[in-house]
Order: sequence, then structure tokens, then C-alpha cells
Amino acid sequence: MQVQKNKVVGIDYKLTDGSGKLIDTSANHGPLYYIQGVGSLIPGLENALEGKKSGDILQVKIAAKDGYGERNDALCQQVPRSQFESNEGLEVGMQFEVDTEQGELVVTVTNIQEDTVTVDGNHPLAGVELHFDVTVKEVREATAEELAHGHVHGEHGHHH
Repeated sequence: MQVQKNKVVGIDYKLTDGSGKLIDTSANHGPLYYIQGVGSLIPGLENALEGKKSGDILQVKIAAKDGYGERNDALCQQVPRSQFESNEGLEVGMQFEVDTEQGELVVTVTNIQEDTVTVDGNHPLAGVELHFDVTVKEVREATAEELAHGHVHGEHGHHH
């Protein structure tokens, strides 16, 4: 069976950046299971997996625009420190959900000054070329319930 829209796919993967630095891997927690074509994976990886079958091994280089997008400097802002409920314990690297006109956005604290806090709404991997080593472990039909919910259920997926 081939990877195609609405099929459940299980992959083992290793993700590195352009310099070979390890970003993520499935090695410690088993295959990643997803439904092809529902937007669970970044577009570049999902496109590369289309048409593959169980046992296929591939190396994929994904440009930032097909991964987590290019960096958008407009998503970096300095916010008055007084906007934070508790200034104690505020640290670089902390993440917060904020409401914007476009909906919820996760921002990361990147700098703390006496009166201001700089936050970045870009995904941490925005602007990064991604390198995946992928092995397709399984391809199967999705159940009607999985398709209705938009994610994999059961042993290798989400449990309700």
C-alpha cells in the first residue's frame, strides 16, 4: 500500500539542521503515526512521503518555506515588562500563548531588559533548512473515526 491521502502512515525519522545538529528523532519513542493529507506534517515532508510504501528509506532536504516558514521579523516585539502577570521567574526561553487578531500565537521570550521583554512569535524552526532521514514503517487504511477526528487512534496514536 502506498502513502496517499487519508492513509495512516508510521515513520521512523531523524531531523537535523543544515549543519547536522540533531533537532528531533523518533528513536526513543517509536514511530510517528499520522494521517497523510490532513496537515499533520510540514508540507515538504508530507509531499516527499506521497507515493512511498512500507520499507522505503529516504533522505529529504526541506527548504524553510516548505517547513515551518521563513522568519517574519514583524513577529518579534518588545513588550513592557509590566504586561507580564508575574515578573518573578521570567526567563529567556519561556513560552506563552497570546491572543492576536489572527488567533492564538505561541511566543518565546528571547530577551529581558529592566523595563521590556522581547518576544518572538516565529516557530523555533522558522527559517531553518530541515534534513530528514525517514523510514516508512507502516501504511494502512484509516478508520472512519480517525478520519472524522483528523488523527490516528489506538496503539500507535491518540487515545480518547
